[in-house]
Amino acid sequence: MAEKEVILTLEGLKKLEEELELTKTVKRREVASRIKQAIDFGDISENSEYDDAKNDQAFIEGRIITLEKMLRNARIIDELEGTDTVAVGAKVRLKDLEFGDEEEYFIVGSAEADPGTNKISNESPVGKAVLGQTKGSVVEVNVPVGVIRYQILDIK
Repeated sequence: MAEKEVILTLEGLKKLEEELELTKTVKRREVASRIKQAIDFGDISENSEYDDAKNDQAFIEGRIITLEKMLRNARIIDELEGTDTVAVGAKVRLKDLEFGDEEEYFIVGSAEADPGTNKISNESPVGKAVLGQTKGSVVEVNVPVGVIRYQILDIK
C-alpha cells in the first residue's frame, strides 16, 4: 500500500522537523533516565514507575516513526499570492449566508491543521467544499446539524 502524501507549508515542515529533533534527543533521554531509575528501585514485575516509563518510551518511539514517515512523504506547498481559485496554501475569506458572519481560513494539509488559528485542512468539510472554487462562488458544507452556505469573498 502506498504511503499517503503529506501536504505541508514551509512553516509546517519546520515545526515537524523541530518536533522530531526534540523527540529524538530530549524526550528519548528523559524516558531512558526514568527507566533506569525505575530499574534501580528493584523488582520491576510490580513497579508502576517502570511500566509508565516503558509505555512512554513506546509512545515516543511510535511518534518518531510517524514523524519520519510524514517528512519522507512531504510535499511542500507555497502560500499562494493573488490566485483566482482556492487551493491548498490559499487564504480564503468566507461569509456565512445565514448569519452574515465572516471568517478567514488558511487552507493547509491535514498534518498542520489547527482550527484554533483558522488553519483548516483541505480534507475538512469546509476545506473540501471551497477547493477549486472562485471568488463569489457559493458553496454548501454538510455538517451534523444540516447544511451551511458560504460565499467566497476573497482569495489570497
